Amino acid sequence: MTKRYSGGCACGALRYETDAEPVFSNHCQCSDCAKRSGTGHSSYLTFADKIDVTVTGEAKTWTVRADSGFDKHHAFCPVCGTPVYLTFDRMPGIFTVHATSLDDPSLFAPTVITYARSALPWDDMSPALTAFETSPSAP
Repeated sequence: MTKRYSGGCACGALRYETDAEPVFSNHCQCSDCAKRSGTGHSSYLTFADKIDVTVTGEAKTWTVRADSGFDKHHAFCPVCGTPVYLTFDRMPGIFTVHATSLDDPSLFAPTVITYARSALPWDDMSPALTAFETSPSAP
């Protein structure tokens, strides 16, 4: 049975859905994710091909240079400001959603921690998760 991954912003103006399974689920402790989230990390599900994801509504984007040195584009709702998804110049086909933007956030099952080198000392992560100093695909 295929799971449906759907979600969106707080006000419902920006939505997404897919029947694809995520290929990567992580907590990211990079400085950008920590600052933007207001906590020590952000949590994500990444889907292999954005063509498999239907997005409804109009997103605004904000582009930042990631710790990897490549640009990432944060998409958020222009009405309520909720961060919903990300796209990356380095990997243009993938589509990454914020775990808490899911209609059912219990579908999120993190497998790794990325950018552990930037971890704040008070942001404790499960020792059962594999921690990467940067990203598993970063040089």
